[in-house]
Amino acid sequence: MKKIFFLFILFAGIAAHAQELFVYTEPASNMPKKSLGIRLGNMLMKEDGSNKYEYHLIPELMLGANKNLMLHADAFLSNVNKNFAAEGGSFYAKYRFLSNDKIHSHFRMAGYGRFSFNNSDIHQEEIDLYGHNSGYQGGVVATQLLHKVALSANASYLRATNNGSKNKFPAAQSKDAINYSLSVGKLMYPKEYTDYKQTNVNLMVEMLGQTLGTNGRSYLDIAPSIQFIIKSQARVDIGYRQQLYSSMYRTAPNGFNVRFEYLIFNAFK
Repeated sequence: MKKIFFLFILFAGIAAHAQELFVYTEPASNMPKKSLGIRLGNMLMKEDGSNKYEYHLIPELMLGANKNLMLHADAFLSNVNKNFAAEGGSFYAKYRFLSNDKIHSHFRMAGYGRFSFNNSDIHQEEIDLYGHNSGYQGGVVATQLLHKVALSANASYLRATNNGSKNKFPAAQSKDAINYSLSVGKLMYPKEYTDYKQTNVNLMVEMLGQTLGTNGRSYLDIAPSIQFIIKSQARVDIGYRQQLYSSMYRTAPNGFNVRFEYLIFNAFK
Protein backbone atom coordinates (compact mmCIF):
# COMPACT_ATOMS: atom_id res chain seq x y z
CA MET A 1 0.00 0.00 0.00
CA LYS A 2 2.90 2.38 0.68
CA LYS A 3 4.13 1.82 -2.87
CA ILE A 4 0.68 2.75 -4.24
CA PHE A 5 0.61 5.97 -2.21
CA PHE A 6 4.14 6.78 -3.39
CA LEU A 7 3.00 6.28 -6.99
CA PHE A 8 0.08 8.68 -6.48
CA ILE A 9 2.31 11.33 -4.90
CA LEU A 10 4.84 10.95 -7.70
CA PHE A 11 2.19 11.60 -10.37
CA ALA A 12 0.75 14.53 -8.44
CA GLY A 13 4.18 16.14 -8.12
CA ILE A 14 5.06 16.02 -11.83
CA ALA A 15 4.58 19.37 -13.59
CA ALA A 16 5.22 18.33 -17.13
CA HIS A 17 0.30 17.43 -24.40
CA ALA A 18 -1.87 14.77 -22.60
CA GLN A 19 -5.39 13.56 -23.13
CA GLU A 20 -7.46 14.19 -20.07
CA LEU A 21 -9.24 10.87 -20.38
CA PHE A 22 -9.70 8.96 -17.16
CA VAL A 23 -10.90 5.41 -16.57
CA TYR A 24 -13.06 5.67 -13.45
CA THR A 25 -14.21 9.29 -13.75
CA GLU A 26 -15.12 11.76 -16.53
CA PRO A 27 -13.05 14.96 -16.95
CA ALA A 28 -14.50 18.43 -17.53
CA SER A 29 -13.68 18.27 -21.26
CA ASN A 30 -16.08 16.68 -23.74
CA MET A 31 -15.73 14.48 -26.79
CA PRO A 32 -15.58 16.39 -30.14
CA LYS A 33 -18.83 17.92 -31.35
CA LYS A 34 -20.90 15.92 -33.87
CA SER A 35 -19.03 12.75 -32.86
CA LEU A 36 -20.41 9.38 -31.82
CA GLY A 37 -18.73 7.03 -29.40
CA ILE A 38 -19.23 3.36 -28.62
CA ARG A 39 -17.91 1.99 -25.33
CA LEU A 40 -17.87 -1.48 -23.79
CA GLY A 41 -17.01 -1.76 -20.11
CA ASN A 42 -16.07 -5.02 -18.39
CA MET A 43 -15.68 -5.15 -14.62
CA LEU A 44 -14.56 -8.26 -12.75
CA MET A 45 -14.93 -7.70 -9.01
CA LYS A 46 -14.09 -10.18 -6.24
CA GLU A 47 -16.89 -10.65 -3.71
CA ASP A 48 -15.83 -9.80 -0.19
CA GLY A 49 -15.38 -12.88 2.01
CA SER A 50 -15.71 -15.45 -0.79
CA ASN A 51 -13.94 -16.79 -3.86
CA LYS A 52 -16.73 -15.67 -6.19
CA TYR A 53 -16.43 -12.90 -8.76
CA GLU A 54 -19.03 -10.46 -9.98
CA TYR A 55 -18.91 -9.69 -13.71
CA HIS A 56 -20.52 -6.50 -14.99
CA LEU A 57 -20.90 -5.78 -18.70
CA ILE A 58 -21.81 -2.17 -19.57
CA PRO A 59 -22.33 -1.23 -23.25
CA GLU A 60 -22.53 2.52 -23.74
CA LEU A 61 -23.44 4.96 -26.52
CA MET A 62 -21.96 8.47 -26.36
CA LEU A 63 -22.88 11.58 -28.32
CA GLY A 64 -21.01 14.87 -28.68
CA ALA A 65 -24.01 17.14 -29.26
CA ASN A 66 -21.86 20.27 -29.47
CA LYS A 67 -18.57 21.52 -28.03
CA ASN A 68 -20.11 21.97 -24.59
CA LEU A 69 -22.71 19.19 -24.27
CA MET A 70 -22.09 15.44 -24.16
CA LEU A 71 -24.77 12.74 -23.71
CA HIS A 72 -24.41 9.07 -22.71
CA ALA A 73 -26.83 6.14 -22.56
CA ASP A 74 -25.79 2.75 -21.18
CA ALA A 75 -27.13 -0.63 -20.14
CA PHE A 76 -26.22 -2.75 -17.08
CA LEU A 77 -25.80 -6.52 -17.29
CA SER A 78 -24.26 -8.76 -14.61
CA ASN A 79 -24.18 -12.17 -12.94
CA VAL A 80 -24.80 -10.76 -9.44
CA ASN A 81 -28.10 -12.64 -9.14
CA LYS A 82 -26.43 -15.91 -10.25
CA ASN A 83 -27.77 -15.82 -13.81
CA PHE A 84 -26.22 -13.36 -16.25
CA ALA A 85 -29.01 -10.89 -17.05
CA ALA A 86 -29.88 -7.30 -17.93
CA GLU A 87 -30.59 -5.26 -14.80
CA GLY A 88 -31.12 -1.69 -15.97
CA GLY A 89 -29.39 1.31 -17.45
CA SER A 90 -28.72 5.02 -17.09
CA PHE A 91 -28.65 8.37 -18.89
CA TYR A 92 -25.77 10.77 -18.34
CA ALA A 93 -25.27 14.39 -19.46
CA LYS A 94 -22.34 16.75 -18.99
CA TYR A 95 -22.24 20.47 -19.83
CA ARG A 96 -18.95 22.39 -19.91
CA PHE A 97 -19.58 25.92 -18.64
CA LEU A 98 -16.03 27.22 -18.25
CA SER A 99 -12.98 26.96 -20.51
CA ASN A 100 -9.73 28.86 -20.06
CA ASP A 101 -7.37 27.73 -22.83
CA LYS A 102 -3.67 28.60 -23.09
CA ILE A 103 -0.68 27.21 -24.98
CA HIS A 104 0.12 23.72 -23.63
CA SER A 105 -2.45 24.09 -20.84
CA HIS A 106 -6.10 24.72 -20.08
CA PHE A 107 -8.54 24.77 -17.19
CA ARG A 108 -12.14 23.60 -17.63
CA MET A 109 -15.22 23.07 -15.45
CA ALA A 110 -18.44 21.21 -16.16
CA GLY A 111 -21.67 20.20 -14.47
CA TYR A 112 -23.05 16.70 -14.92
CA GLY A 113 -25.99 14.53 -13.99
CA ARG A 114 -27.04 10.89 -14.15
CA PHE A 115 -30.40 9.15 -13.90
CA SER A 116 -30.27 5.38 -13.31
CA PHE A 117 -32.84 2.60 -13.14
CA ASN A 118 -32.11 -0.89 -11.87
CA ASN A 119 -34.14 -3.99 -10.95
CA SER A 120 -31.47 -5.96 -9.06
CA ASP A 121 -31.60 -6.61 -5.33
CA ILE A 122 -30.03 -3.99 -3.05
CA HIS A 123 -27.23 -5.81 -1.28
CA GLN A 124 -24.82 -3.16 0.04
CA GLU A 125 -24.67 0.21 1.82
CA GLU A 126 -22.60 1.85 -0.90
CA ILE A 127 -24.72 3.80 -3.39
CA ASP A 128 -23.57 3.00 -6.93
CA LEU A 129 -25.62 4.38 -9.83
CA TYR A 130 -23.33 2.72 -12.37
CA GLY A 131 -24.75 -0.79 -12.17
CA HIS A 132 -26.29 -1.31 -8.72
CA ASN A 133 -28.81 1.34 -7.64
CA SER A 134 -31.67 3.31 -9.11
CA GLY A 135 -31.56 7.03 -8.45
CA TYR A 136 -30.10 10.31 -9.60
CA GLN A 137 -26.82 12.21 -9.29
CA GLY A 138 -25.64 15.76 -9.90
CA GLY A 139 -22.15 17.17 -9.61
CA VAL A 140 -19.33 19.46 -10.75
CA VAL A 141 -15.91 18.53 -12.17
CA ALA A 142 -12.82 20.70 -12.69
CA THR A 143 -9.87 19.64 -14.86
CA GLN A 144 -6.45 21.24 -15.32
CA LEU A 145 -4.16 20.22 -18.18
CA LEU A 146 -0.46 21.11 -17.77
CA HIS A 147 1.61 19.97 -20.74
CA LYS A 148 1.68 16.17 -20.33
CA VAL A 149 -0.12 16.01 -16.98
CA ALA A 150 -3.88 16.20 -16.37
CA LEU A 151 -5.44 16.72 -12.94
CA SER A 152 -9.17 16.41 -12.29
CA ALA A 153 -11.35 16.72 -9.21
CA ASN A 154 -15.09 16.27 -8.80
CA ALA A 155 -17.82 16.20 -6.20
CA SER A 156 -21.44 15.07 -6.57
CA TYR A 157 -24.63 14.39 -4.66
CA LEU A 158 -26.42 11.03 -5.06
CA ARG A 159 -29.94 10.00 -4.10
CA ALA A 160 -30.90 6.33 -4.28
CA THR A 161 -34.46 5.10 -4.89
CA ASN A 162 -36.19 1.71 -4.99
CA ASN A 163 -34.86 -0.82 -7.49
CA GLY A 164 -38.26 -1.35 -9.03
CA SER A 165 -41.37 -2.44 -7.18
CA LYS A 166 -39.83 -5.72 -5.98
CA ASN A 167 -36.63 -4.33 -4.43
CA LYS A 168 -37.45 -1.56 -1.98
CA PHE A 169 -34.58 0.52 -0.66
CA PRO A 170 -33.85 -0.62 2.94
CA ALA A 171 -35.27 1.82 5.49
CA ALA A 172 -32.23 1.38 7.74
CA GLN A 173 -29.75 2.50 5.06
CA SER A 174 -28.83 6.01 3.95
CA LYS A 175 -30.45 7.06 0.64
CA ASP A 176 -28.13 10.06 0.25
CA ALA A 177 -24.39 10.25 -0.38
CA ILE A 178 -21.60 12.55 -1.50
CA ASN A 179 -19.07 11.23 -4.01
CA TYR A 180 -15.64 12.81 -4.49
CA SER A 181 -12.54 11.99 -6.51
CA LEU A 182 -9.08 13.20 -7.45
CA SER A 183 -7.48 11.94 -10.68
CA VAL A 184 -3.95 12.43 -12.03
CA GLY A 185 -2.78 11.21 -15.44
CA LYS A 186 0.40 11.59 -17.49
CA LEU A 187 1.18 11.00 -21.16
CA MET A 188 4.12 8.58 -21.20
CA TYR A 189 4.42 7.92 -24.95
CA PRO A 190 5.16 9.30 -27.48
CA LYS A 191 7.75 11.71 -26.21
CA GLU A 192 7.22 13.89 -29.27
CA TYR A 193 4.26 13.98 -31.69
CA THR A 194 5.07 13.31 -35.36
CA ASP A 195 1.78 11.77 -36.58
CA TYR A 196 -1.79 11.60 -35.28
CA LYS A 197 -1.71 7.84 -35.94
CA GLN A 198 0.83 7.34 -33.15
CA THR A 199 -0.39 5.20 -30.25
CA ASN A 200 -0.54 7.17 -27.04
CA VAL A 201 0.12 5.55 -23.68
CA ASN A 202 -1.22 7.23 -20.53
CA LEU A 203 -0.69 6.23 -16.92
CA MET A 204 -3.02 7.47 -14.20
CA VAL A 205 -4.01 7.13 -10.57
CA GLU A 206 -7.46 7.99 -9.21
CA MET A 207 -8.65 8.35 -5.63
CA LEU A 208 -12.38 7.59 -5.31
CA GLY A 209 -14.48 8.15 -2.22
CA GLN A 210 -18.02 8.31 -0.86
CA THR A 211 -19.64 9.47 2.38
CA LEU A 212 -23.20 8.50 3.27
CA GLY A 213 -25.51 11.28 4.39
CA THR A 214 -27.43 9.69 7.26
CA ASN A 215 -24.74 7.88 9.23
CA GLY A 216 -21.51 9.41 7.89
CA ARG A 217 -20.02 6.07 6.87
CA SER A 218 -17.46 6.31 4.09
CA TYR A 219 -14.91 4.57 1.91
CA LEU A 220 -11.79 5.52 -0.04
CA ASP A 221 -10.39 3.57 -3.01
CA ILE A 222 -7.30 3.89 -5.18
CA ALA A 223 -7.38 2.95 -8.87
CA PRO A 224 -4.18 2.89 -10.97
CA SER A 225 -4.71 2.43 -14.73
CA ILE A 226 -2.97 2.25 -18.08
CA GLN A 227 -4.62 3.61 -21.20
CA PHE A 228 -3.89 3.22 -24.92
CA ILE A 229 -5.20 5.69 -27.53
CA ILE A 230 -4.89 4.17 -31.02
CA LYS A 231 -4.95 6.41 -34.12
CA SER A 232 -6.83 9.04 -32.08
CA GLN A 233 -10.06 7.00 -32.40
CA ALA A 234 -9.78 3.72 -30.51
CA ARG A 235 -9.15 3.47 -26.79
CA VAL A 236 -8.29 0.61 -24.44
CA ASP A 237 -8.35 1.07 -20.63
CA ILE A 238 -7.01 -1.40 -18.08
CA GLY A 239 -7.48 -0.49 -14.43
CA TYR A 240 -7.58 -2.04 -10.99
CA ARG A 241 -9.61 -0.65 -8.09
CA GLN A 242 -8.49 -1.35 -4.54
CA GLN A 243 -10.25 -0.37 -1.33
CA LEU A 244 -8.00 1.51 1.08
CA TYR A 245 -10.56 2.14 3.81
CA SER A 246 -14.26 1.53 4.43
CA SER A 247 -16.69 1.83 7.33
CA MET A 248 -19.68 0.78 5.19
CA TYR A 249 -20.67 -2.62 3.84
CA ARG A 250 -19.63 -3.21 0.21
CA THR A 251 -20.05 -6.58 -1.48
CA ALA A 252 -17.25 -6.40 -4.07
CA PRO A 253 -15.01 -3.32 -3.75
CA ASN A 254 -11.86 -4.69 -5.43
CA GLY A 255 -11.31 -5.77 -9.01
CA PHE A 256 -10.42 -5.08 -12.63
CA ASN A 257 -11.95 -2.75 -15.19
CA VAL A 258 -11.18 -3.42 -18.88
CA ARG A 259 -12.87 -1.04 -21.29
CA PHE A 260 -12.91 -0.63 -25.08
CA GLU A 261 -14.01 2.52 -26.89
CA TYR A 262 -14.25 3.70 -30.50
CA LEU A 263 -14.96 7.25 -31.64
CA ILE A 264 -16.59 8.24 -34.96
CA PHE A 265 -15.86 11.86 -35.95
CA ASN A 266 -18.47 13.98 -37.82
CA ALA A 267 -21.05 11.22 -37.42
CA PHE A 268 -23.93 13.62 -38.12
CA LYS A 269 -24.53 17.07 -39.60
